[in-house]
Amino acid sequence: MADAFSRPNSTGVFFNPSSDRRAEFQSCCGELFSQFTLCDSVDSAATAVAKRDTDLLILDLTGFEHLNQLAGVGALIRSRSGKPILLLCTYEHSAWLPELMAYGTFDYRICPVLNDELQQAVKQALTVPGDPAAAMQQTLLDKEKELRDLLGVQRSLQRALGGIDNINTMASQICLALCNFPGVRHTSLLHIKERGDLQLVAQEARNHLDLARLLQRRDRLLQSPLRDVFPPLMAVSRGEMVLLDAPEKSGDPELAMALHDRNVRMVLALPLRAEPGGPEIGAICLMFDRHVTFSREQFACFASLAQFVSFGLGMSELKHQNDALSGQLSQMSTVDAITGAANRRAGEDMLDNEIRRARRYGLPLAVLSFDVGSFHSSNDLYGSAVGDPVLRKIAETVMGRLRTSDMLARMRGEEFLIVATHTTAADAVRLAEKLRGAIAEADLPSAGYGATVSISLGVTQVAPDEGSAIVLDRLDAALHRAKRAGRNCIEVAA
Repeated sequence: MADAFSRPNSTGVFFNPSSDRRAEFQSCCGELFSQFTLCDSVDSAATAVAKRDTDLLILDLTGFEHLNQLAGVGALIRSRSGKPILLLCTYEHSAWLPELMAYGTFDYRICPVLNDELQQAVKQALTVPGDPAAAMQQTLLDKEKELRDLLGVQRSLQRALGGIDNINTMASQICLALCNFPGVRHTSLLHIKERGDLQLVAQEARNHLDLARLLQRRDRLLQSPLRDVFPPLMAVSRGEMVLLDAPEKSGDPELAMALHDRNVRMVLALPLRAEPGGPEIGAICLMFDRHVTFSREQFACFASLAQFVSFGLGMSELKHQNDALSGQLSQMSTVDAITGAANRRAGEDMLDNEIRRARRYGLPLAVLSFDVGSFHSSNDLYGSAVGDPVLRKIAETVMGRLRTSDMLARMRGEEFLIVATHTTAADAVRLAEKLRGAIAEADLPSAGYGATVSISLGVTQVAPDEGSAIVLDRLDAALHRAKRAGRNCIEVAA
């Protein structure tokens, strides 16, 4: 049996405080009801509904800027106990829809709505199914499919969130997962980087739409002229969900035409937050090729998906910060802060490793030690403000003449160690001569204070059966002989 619509017996109540809005609705849809009441307040609408068995309650929220101005509307929705309600809401305040759905079920339309569309919506709400049992069965089947679709998207998204190591790859996988929802033809993820710069991180297009080209930029998106009309930008700036069910309702003809050209009929955007109630860190955007009337469960699922994405971005950023801090800590634990050379611990570790490697492969290994002569007295005289730059310049000069496989380490005070891989004693002596001459010719910061700086060097080649402790002892003895010989000398360890 076909569905039947019975106009003569229909009773309706319409609410909006604006007399113009009430008159417009009366002119458009008044004849669809046999009894029709226009109300200018929520209280009067509640009274009218209570007086008679109302077939349809129309709540027009156009003109309101804050949901708290509508005190009592939730109770009015709850009082209907599932009876037909048609709610009209502007797309700028479409975030009110899931909040009001917590009080009960209703049909909705995003304003502005053309007269014929509004009449069709009213007729649809007043339609009585010819076979209520069959209608209920179909509703259950639709709900089951809806939940399967949501579960599929959720699973895909959970897999995508496993790749927090690379935020761009993860964002691309997120967009790909969201495209699994029926009717979605384009998804995008926008993320706020440092200094509040909103960037397009990733997008997935099934309709050849390039969002970067549409917005004419990939970063600084909040400076876009579409900030107040394009849903994902609005979601970030407003901090709430935005549902645009027809591109032309944005009020921007060029935007509407560009979206229609790519078969976009509806846009849903949700803000991203690292924690509930926290600042916005971006938005996800879904573009549909059809009109979809979302249920409370679908709105809730999209909100949960947005929270999952937020957590994923937050975890990815936290991991990168931890990696950066770990790198800094590692550098702090192995690098001398004043000279930039390796510290003593790192130098001794490398010497141990290179000795084992040289022994295993039968390679020559040389070690050099040098001391900055006359530095201690000048450092006492002029202070660390002069002494530290001198040590830094000496270290830079030496490192500039070493190979990438060699290492310079500051062992103590003004004493340094050089581990020279694949180097014989003769080659190490030539390297020592080169370094001694380079320091003598270097333009050191101490020159302006009348201080003179030179280096004395000890040189040795590691024997096959030697450990690092013996090598360092021999090297230390050679360095002391070089210093006693008058400094600016080179001694080869016995």
